[in-house]
Amino acid sequence: MPAAVHLLGVLAALWLGGCRPPAAPPVLGDVPPFRLIERNGQPYGSQQLEGQVWVADFIFTTCPDICPALTAQMQRLDTMLAPDERPRRVSITVDPGHDTPEVLRRYAEHHGVGPNWDFLTGERRTIAALLMDGFHVAFADDGPPNQPITHSDRLVLVDPALRIRGYYHGRLDEDLERLVRDVRAVRAEAAASPAGTGTGGQPG
Repeated sequence: MPAAVHLLGVLAALWLGGCRPPAAPPVLGDVPPFRLIERNGQPYGSQQLEGQVWVADFIFTTCPDICPALTAQMQRLDTMLAPDERPRRVSITVDPGHDTPEVLRRYAEHHGVGPNWDFLTGERRTIAALLMDGFHVAFADDGPPNQPITHSDRLVLVDPALRIRGYYHGRLDEDLERLVRDVRAVRAEAAASPAGTGTGGQPG
């Protein structure tokens, strides 16, 4: 009988462990304060994202391949998460000289983006510093005429305290699934501890 009781205890522990929500990913850095312009022409700053779970990506409207793919993956989050789970999405142009608010508005309309999704532009130096020193992602716009802009294909998860919690290859389905799990975990963490104390860690 003691062996049977022990077995039941082990099975119960395994069942309870399987029901626990996944641990939230570590803190990899902080998004610095920034001020850009949304596609509606209005100023848009980092303070408007405080208190929200959000996902950023980096695109430009004349990009022929990777940027439409990133936009499509950002759209897929709507199909993979319940309405109350969906993060805010923020797309930042890497070609601000061309991508004015009006151009970004047309791009968003063309792709049929849903609500809770912002498209940002601004001064080139501000965006370059934000990407390289804030998000720690690649950016260069001095390449050859056939490929003048190099930029990251990562999606970046940010928590309500403006801390980076994960980087995800934007074109890999398995990374999108990992992003979905991490969005849920960060939401659960924020609900349990609104102030968010952080867990430390370094980018991978």
